[in-house]
Amino acid sequence: MNVQLAIDSIVRQVTVLIAQMATSGGIRAPVAHIANQVFVELANELESQGVSRKVSADMFGMALRSYIRKLRRLTEGQTDVGRTLWQVMLDFVRNEEMVTRGRLLERFSHDDELAVIAVVRDLSESGLLFVSGSGAQAVYRAATDDELSRLSQLTSEQGFDELVWVHIYRGGPLSTDGLAALLSRAADGLNEAIERLVADGRVQRLEDGRLNASEFILPLGSAVGWEAAVFDHFQAMVQTICQRLSLASFGPQQDDAIGGSTYTFDVWSGHPMEVEVKAQLSLMREQLGKLRARVGTHNAASGRPEEYEQVVSYAGQCVIPRENQEDN
Repeated sequence: MNVQLAIDSIVRQVTVLIAQMATSGGIRAPVAHIANQVFVELANELESQGVSRKVSADMFGMALRSYIRKLRRLTEGQTDVGRTLWQVMLDFVRNEEMVTRGRLLERFSHDDELAVIAVVRDLSESGLLFVSGSGAQAVYRAATDDELSRLSQLTSEQGFDELVWVHIYRGGPLSTDGLAALLSRAADGLNEAIERLVADGRVQRLEDGRLNASEFILPLGSAVGWEAAVFDHFQAMVQTICQRLSLASFGPQQDDAIGGSTYTFDVWSGHPMEVEVKAQLSLMREQLGKLRARVGTHNAASGRPEEYEQVVSYAGQCVIPRENQEDN
């Protein structure tokens, strides 16, 4: 029961974060796919932890057959096994140049009609398909490379390179296909960003063609790349909590090396320790920045052994306005 309550509370906080990011800076990022994405990612993660599909289905409150059917529908089109319905449909419209709604439903008649309509809507909202007319009279056309380039400029791709960079740093070495899977992007849509990162030295291409990065550092106050910074911080927190939950597998010697602590200070304007309390984030940044520089200097001089540990430390601080209810 306590675990369920904790999960529910964490889900609520994650939705707060997603809603804030989806509306930051006046944008309205699509969120229609999130529920299905959560289902697929959670199902895959349970399987990777050794949970059978039968048990996973029970955890989702579903019959095994319904669970498998839903998982298959969301991960690959039935018409073209092994490829997602999203990919197959986009390629079909590109090849046909212009497609009526009826022709589209006929082509994907072996797939669930509601799923087909949902994918069409998602492709249209993301700008990959243009639609003329509505309902049964709708006609679809795939965006050309030039239109996608102009759309990218209009919607601002600033920060995309940093997202690619952080995924390579945290998940590397990665093949281009592996990176594309992490970013849910087509591999050929990453080439320009990869080449820019390789050209300026942030990413290295290994002899076997895989991509690697030795560091990921964004200058404090950078106007570009905040999305990558948020992801990196959130992933560090998740990894820390997961390791702490399974600490037995790391041994008792890691008790002081893995974990986190949260401290809360109640201060106000004129409080004798207000400045000291609010300065803690800056002090931690300074201290950890100097330590990282010293470690980097040593590693550059001596080189890394074949096997080593990567210690990820993260720091965060927020200021929340409160009212004293005790005096009311």
